[in-house]
Amino acid sequence: MSLNRTFWENKTILVTGGAGFIGSNLVEKLLELNAKVRVADNLSRGSLDNLSKYLTKIDFRKVDLTDPQACIEVTRDVDYVFHLASSVGGIHYIMREKVGNLTPSVIMTLNLLEASVKNNIQRFLFTSSACIYKGKEGIVNIYKEEDGYPAQPANTYGWAKILGEIACKSYYEDYGLKCSVVRIFNAYGENENLDPKWSHVIPSLIRKAILYPKEPFKIFGDGKQIRSFLYVKDCVEGLLLAMEKIENADIINLGNDEPISIIEIAHKIIQLSKKEIKIEFDPKGTVGVHGYYADTTKMQKILGWRPKTKLDEGLKRTFEWAKKKLLEKSATP
Repeated sequence: MSLNRTFWENKTILVTGGAGFIGSNLVEKLLELNAKVRVADNLSRGSLDNLSKYLTKIDFRKVDLTDPQACIEVTRDVDYVFHLASSVGGIHYIMREKVGNLTPSVIMTLNLLEASVKNNIQRFLFTSSACIYKGKEGIVNIYKEEDGYPAQPANTYGWAKILGEIACKSYYEDYGLKCSVVRIFNAYGENENLDPKWSHVIPSLIRKAILYPKEPFKIFGDGKQIRSFLYVKDCVEGLLLAMEKIENADIINLGNDEPISIIEIAHKIIQLSKKEIKIEFDPKGTVGVHGYYADTTKMQKILGWRPKTKLDEGLKRTFEWAKKKLLEKSATP
């Protein structure tokens, strides 16, 4: 199903975390749809480099969304809110942090929902995560939306997302705030953080391949972990359709239902690098659940849509972007 352009044209839309990975790609698409875009970001992980082509076309505000008054100000005269901002990093960060994963994210979500009610926001979308699911070991978990409750996520990042889901449902039921909730599964693509401290598996492996042999090409665990991956341009289209189609805080998975192992991903990336690369394995590295991906039945039914970009094409685009980015960085004095 294609997007309804009239739904977006001349609407003022706030994207929190809009200088980040998914947020900056969303900003680009919203501008293509002739929306008026406001971005709220504290730049703790996001970068103005991701928005450099659009800074003259958007209303950028560097704000701390844990401040209630800042949320009231930034949502004033806004039609729709995409709430992407949260405390997040790669799996090593998520598994290590406790309060850092939980408190800022919960406060930001509650502040923004409260501000949205006060400022009569028409629609609010909250990005949840596959991290809310509790996986079983020894099998490949195919998560349906109803598997999220009773909630038992493995980390505080997952709990922050659970609390956000509950808050959205509560604000819809008590105040009539039209909300959408999407659980994103393993998005990847341009503008993702390439810093080893923060990066997820695909940008991490791409970075290692580009910089090899200066950096070792190391995989956490044995590489047999199973995941599915969602190219960021498809992710953005799914977010936009969810905002259009869902208003009762119903929850959908947003992902790809084509599983692949990490070692297969690694070989695809090595092939793109055109290098002879020796793979090393780190058995002590954090790997998370052995296998999982999204059941997208509900997503396809409600949105009338499924991702279009094949993994090989998405990896190629991401690799080319990352190579250019890393070469630019190395050339900077």
